Amino acid sequence: MSLGNFTNPAPSCFMRMLALSSGGFEVQKQNCSWLLVTHKPCGKNDMMVALEKASGDAVLKFEPFVLHVQCRQLQDAQTLHSVAIDSGFRNSGITVGRRGKIMLAVRSTHGLEVPLSHKGKLMVTEDYIDFLLNIANQKMEENKKRIERFYNCLQCAMERETTNSHPKIKEKKDPSCTHKKERHLEGACSKRITEENQKELENDHDDDLGISANIFPEDY
Repeated sequence: MSLGNFTNPAPSCFMRMLALSSGGFEVQKQNCSWLLVTHKPCGKNDMMVALEKASGDAVLKFEPFVLHVQCRQLQDAQTLHSVAIDSGFRNSGITVGRRGKIMLAVRSTHGLEVPLSHKGKLMVTEDYIDFLLNIANQKMEENKKRIERFYNCLQCAMERETTNSHPKIKEKKDPSCTHKKERHLEGACSKRITEENQKELENDHDDDLGISANIFPEDY
């Protein structure tokens, strides 16, 4: 398995928090006003300023990470699916089109959508908005941890595939050393899965895992 076996033909999103204003609570993004969009934690003051611009029904949304990947082989999709599930993206799935197009969607279920105003009138208190933003900001941090864990576990999976795909190289090495390396790679990934976050994996609503690696800019 290599990165050459994957392409990214469909829209994907790191994560974002937004406030939308539309003619009703059935939110359709193409027919609404975008009051606020951010990929960083949001404060109450910014949200209140955004809501002042609402003339219809305003909704606060947090949209978690979504990744669509086209895979060359079903085995690659299955490997990536297992990595996604183990990383907390439990709503992930594989689809195979009529022409054999293999698509993997990496998704989770920890989104948030709450109505805030109706016909321009705020229907909740500022304290409640502050409470909702704290929840949304926590979800954003959890989402970031899941992405970090997905990245690290994918690296482990690719290292194992690379090791297993070179039998000639293995024959020249001490078999005991080869087995030790394989166990080390498997153990490293398993440790990331279980050591700090086993309890979270048992909870569908709070199963995010902490990873020490940092793949984001300092100001993200």
